[in-house]
Order: sequence, then C-alpha cells, then structure tokens
Amino acid sequence: MKFLRVLGRLALMLVVLVLAGGAGAWFWARPALPEAFFRSVTVPGAPGQLLAVEPYSRDVPDGARAWLILYSTTRIDGSPAVASAVVMAGENSTGTLRSIAWAHGTTGIVPGCAPSVFAPFANVPALDEMLAAGWAYVATDYVGLGTEGGHAYLIGDDAARAVLDSLRAARQMDEVDIAPQAVVWGHSQGGHSALWTGMRAADYAPELDIRGVAGLAPASAMPELIETAKGELFGKVVSSYVMKSYSMFYDDVRVEDYVAWPQTWLANDMAGRCAGGMETVVSLAEAMLLPADGLFSTAPDEGPLGARVRQNVPNGPYAMPVFVGQGGDDALVLPQVQAQFARTLCDDGVAVTYRQYEGLDHLGLVAPGSELTAALMDWTRARFDGTAAAGCSW
Repeated sequence: MKFLRVLGRLALMLVVLVLAGGAGAWFWARPALPEAFFRSVTVPGAPGQLLAVEPYSRDVPDGARAWLILYSTTRIDGSPAVASAVVMAGENSTGTLRSIAWAHGTTGIVPGCAPSVFAPFANVPALDEMLAAGWAYVATDYVGLGTEGGHAYLIGDDAARAVLDSLRAARQMDEVDIAPQAVVWGHSQGGHSALWTGMRAADYAPELDIRGVAGLAPASAMPELIETAKGELFGKVVSSYVMKSYSMFYDDVRVEDYVAWPQTWLANDMAGRCAGGMETVVSLAEAMLLPADGLFSTAPDEGPLGARVRQNVPNGPYAMPVFVGQGGDDALVLPQVQAQFARTLCDDGVAVTYRQYEGLDHLGLVAPGSELTAALMDWTRARFDGTAAAGCSW
C-alpha cells in the first residue's frame, strides 16, 4: 500500500506539471550554467582580493555604469573561495564614493541563480535614490551563486564574509574609487546576511568602516521563520533550500534524518531550481505534492538541524546602529516576531531603528513607491554624516 501511495504521488506530480505548462517544463526549467567569466580563475588564499573585472550592462539604470567582478573570500571553515559581485556608480560621479553593500534575498542555491546572471536589481529598494545621492552600489552574489562551491543559504558567517570581501575587492578597482565607509542593506535572506555582516565586520574586515546595517524583513528569528513557513507553498521551497544547504555545510545535519522518501526526491529537485520565472512554477507544483505541514518528517527545531539554525540567529553583538524595516502584512516573516527581535536587540544595548509599514507584505516592503524608501535613505544619510544614533526608535 505504501508503494502504491508513492506511485500515486509521483503520478499526481506529472499531472500537476502538465497543468503548470507541460511535462517538458520539468526537464528544461533548470538554471543555465553561468558564463566562463565565473569559472576563470584560480582561488587565492587571501580573502578580499580583486581577481577579474568586466563591464556589466544587464538592466543597468540610465545614468549609471556598472562592472561585474570576481574576488576571493573564505567559507565558514576558513577555506578559500571565489565570489562574484556587481559594482555600480552614477555615470557622472567623481571622487571617492561611499557605498551601499547590498545583500540580496532568496534566489536559489545553485550557480545559475546568481542575481547578476538573470535579475541583478530585483527587489532592491531606493536604487535611483542611492545613485542620485552619489553612493556606489556593491552587490555580492554570495559564494555558490554564479561561482562554484555551494551556496550556504541562511548561514550567516559565510554570507557576511562574502559581503565584506566584496567591499574590499571593490576598493581595489581602477574604474571607480570606493571609500572604506559603507552601509549594508539587505532584504529577507539578505537582511539576515546584512545583520551578520554587522556582527562580523570588526573582527573580519577591521579596515572597513561599516557605519550601519539595515535588515529589511530580515530572516532574524530563524526557528520561528522556518516553523511559520514550512506549511506555506513557497515556504516548502525555502525548506528545501535550508535542508540541502545545511546538510552540505554541517556534517552533523543529514537530510534523511529530517525528510522521508519520496519527499527527499522532491526536496532535492526543488533545491536545484531558482526562485524566479518558470522554475518557480515547477517548484511550486512539486511543493503541492508535499504534506500540508511541509517536507519535514522530523521537526526542524530538533537535533542537529535545530541547533545549527539557532546558531545562525543574528543576535549580535553589533558595534554600529541597526535599522529593521518590516511589512505589517508580511505572511512569511511575521511582524510580531520581527518586533520582538528588534526589542531584544534594543534591550541588549543596540541602537535599533524599527519601522513597520502597515499594508505592505514581504515584497511590497521593497517595491517602488514603498514608504520604506524615504526612511531608509534618511537613516543611511545620517550614518554617512556621522550623526549619532539616539538610542532606539519605534
């Protein structure tokens, strides 16, 4: 009977895929391998080294110029790696430019899912305002997106290194003059990355002057986020990314301890696609075949996985002000959980600015026209101007 149920689920999957756009979609809805530029260097031992630069034009706004760079970084075990990033500045900008280090949200966990490969400026708030202010833009793809090596999804230390080393490398460019002063912005997964960048900045890259970090709907209270998301359709896709990535980077986390067959096959298949376009349609079709409460057969807050997730909560310490922006209608990152996270940081002595925007959901928070834009720009200007953050603000 169990075998028949398995066959029934697999058959239903094929039906769903046909309805989603044809069974052929399952075969071709895979990210293409990035171009040779991403694979063309030997990995050096020292992090933050600029390895290659080429002009970049994909979706670059009018009045801006951009470059794609490769640079060296390190993984959580200290091993060397290569990452890519987009560096952009206003066409007429001159002098030494302070920068926004952008940490992107969830796009997938395989090389073809790098933002620079398919959608470099998706869900980036205040992009025009940033360039108009005369700031440079430095946006890492993270290791394993674009480049090889595997992507450490929601593993904070790994992301922080990639962000900090992208700034180090950008400062070595001849094409633009980047100052050591930077503010880090990030959304969702990238909000988690931004917060971790603030935590690691002083000891990992002390020569940089990180003036503040802004987490926009950040994946902050991670155990609660995974619990909330696991039964949602896209949350099941996110769960597959978490499970695949954590099992790759932590030897004590094993997929088979948390996911039963045939869910293991579905989880692995979803983890091989990006979060965007037809690939997402196919992954969501597969997610429909998972149990209503998600892919986990063992609770993700138990055992090694639960311990590793808690290890990656961005609880600090922070030596700079923190901005947390949150949509009041966010069903993925819950506003009440986010507000409690911000209050905990404040109680720990962090200068937190918390802003919640009613009527905005997870993506609406960073969409054009969002109320967030003005507040984020004002807060960032104050950081660059050297204005002291006056305690916590709600």
